[in-house]
Amino acid sequence: MLRGQEMRILVIEDDGKICEVVSKGLSQEGHTVDCATTGSEGLALWGANQYDAVVLDRMLPEVGGMEILRQMRQRGDKTPVLILSAMGKLDDRVAGLETGADDYLVKPFALPELQARIRAITRRQLHTEEANKTSLSLAGVTLDLLGRTCVREGKKIELQPREFKLLELLMRNAGYPQTKALILETIWGCGVDPQTNIVDVLVCKLRAKIDTGFADKLIQTMRGVGYVFRADH
Repeated sequence: MLRGQEMRILVIEDDGKICEVVSKGLSQEGHTVDCATTGSEGLALWGANQYDAVVLDRMLPEVGGMEILRQMRQRGDKTPVLILSAMGKLDDRVAGLETGADDYLVKPFALPELQARIRAITRRQLHTEEANKTSLSLAGVTLDLLGRTCVREGKKIELQPREFKLLELLMRNAGYPQTKALILETIWGCGVDPQTNIVDVLVCKLRAKIDTGFADKLIQTMRGVGYVFRADH
């Protein structure tokens, strides 16, 4: 899932009314929703398709929700899961989370809270995936995060540690401007004079190394906002 794009969500819930309410609420947010009213149907859909999130009831006919979750986690499936259940005792919630759920919401529930919780677990998943990457490749630039090397279109580019860290920050957030304050805190930490021009100097040095000799200038200045790595290449 990418920021700004709709998600595909699977709802496995045997209560038709709840399934309809959840599906309608998520669809109104622009998401595509598949619904299953039995455990076996839900398991089949989950195994056959790629979902950004799953809303899973515990008490289901044919195959229970906990068994579905257990099977998918054993297969290595890391799709974010929100358990939606009337079983709200502490032991029930703990068991659901220990089986592999990312969150647990007890019935009755408010639709806005369910929507917010789905946004939260999918956001955490995205951040985890980003953090676990060992390389970044975009617009002809490849960063080896383990070897700390940079290559653009076959040309190796020598970067100083702070230049590398800045490029990593910009590439991880390609298309989204990074403010000078954010860059300052990320690269240098707290306690640095916010009026200093060290961010501008660092960006200038990085830009000279990354963009010099190439037609496409990837590191752009957004006046009054900050700097951005172009995402349209």
